[in-house]
Amino acid sequence: QVQLVESGGDLVQPGGSLRLSCAASGFTFSIAWMYWVRQAPGKGLEWVSTVNTGGGKYHAKSVKGRFTTARDDAANTLYLQMNSLKSEDTAIYYCVKDLGDTSPYWGQGAQVTVSS
Repeated sequence: QVQLVESGGDLVQPGGSLRLSCAASGFTFSIAWMYWVRQAPGKGLEWVSTVNTGGGKYHAKSVKGRFTTARDDAANTLYLQMNSLKSEDTAIYYCVKDLGDTSPYWGQGAQVTVSS
């Protein structure tokens, strides 16, 4: 079955960096569009980024220039490199497959807290 396992969440100071990883299994990762979605405390879900099968990347305006999404198809792993972190980036970050489908697959989430 499809499994998505995020890691790398942590407490970091404003201006710091973190890299999230998402280990995927149970499907052919190389032909799947993958997504990062986050949920800040008390707020709704926010799309963060998309990476397609050709390596094309798309990022939300709120993170563009600070976050970078990458995929390693040989390792079945999705990454989110987050730089220049701000307090408003505090959220649970989810790795998602099939985001636009009727039954998307979600990881368990990784907590990122940006605070001094």
